[in-house]
Amino acid sequence: MEELVAKTTAFVRIELEGAEGGHDWFHIERVYKNALLIAENSPKCDFLVVKLAALLHDIADSKFNDGDEQVGPKKAQLFLESIGVAEEVVMHVVRIIENISFKGGNFEKKFSSLELQIVQDADRLDALGAIGIARAFNYGGFKNRILYDPNVAPKMAMSKEEYKADNGPTLNHFYEKLLLLKDRMNTQAAKEIAQERHRFMELFLSQFYGEWDGIK
Repeated sequence: MEELVAKTTAFVRIELEGAEGGHDWFHIERVYKNALLIAENSPKCDFLVVKLAALLHDIADSKFNDGDEQVGPKKAQLFLESIGVAEEVVMHVVRIIENISFKGGNFEKKFSSLELQIVQDADRLDALGAIGIARAFNYGGFKNRILYDPNVAPKMAMSKEEYKADNGPTLNHFYEKLLLLKDRMNTQAAKEIAQERHRFMELFLSQFYGEWDGIK
């Protein structure tokens, strides 16, 4: 198992060299560590699947591939097959990559597993707290989005297509996704970690609005 994980780690590091700062190797590394932490409290999970899926979950994010959601799963499948990973493991990892994204939170799930829950929680934790705030504004800058416009309200309950096409102010993303994640964690371990990170984001927003209005 460790040889497969080492080969996958090396592959991902090379593939994501020069990637946008919120979806680079360091994001993968944080998600991987989060996944291992959560998996420790889920001894019935397949640790190889968790490790490989955490490493490969953003190997070709659709946001950077013209919205094509199949680039990542296909790339992961071809790589895993090339290093001799068992077919059932390969397909499980592919299904996780296909179903891990938030996508507006309003779409029909076609696959579920304990391993998906673990990796999804690990990925969502990295969208919360101080890191989550930094990633949101980093990506907003990457897309040349404005920080905030009090006249542009967040778009709640967007479809997957609307969510992918939205180009609103970065601060709206907090309401459209980030602040919703706390209550969408799958595992108890992730729920506990998410609580503190969620509170930190609420404090940040309070400070932000105070400074925006010139009262802080």
